[in-house]
Amino acid sequence: MDRKCWECKIIFGVSLAVSIGLIVGGFCVPPTGQIDGSVLTAVGELFAFAALASGLHAIRLGYDFRIVKGDTEVQLIDGHQGEGA
Repeated sequence: MDRKCWECKIIFGVSLAVSIGLIVGGFCVPPTGQIDGSVLTAVGELFAFAALASGLHAIRLGYDFRIVKGDTEVQLIDGHQGEGA
């Protein structure tokens, strides 16, 4: 399987563009110059989707992907490490 992930790049690019739009929009609405906490939460959630897309691609390549919520731990381990070569 190809190690390049065009789907991941598209998802990341869309998430980045929407996040930048939210941040700029947060600056333009009253109170001007302040970003509300809900905007920051939305930006974090958008990048969580981008991370999940990258994790899905890593799983397809045979990597071990683990997410833990308590104290936030994310691991991406090469499942083929130590084999061959």
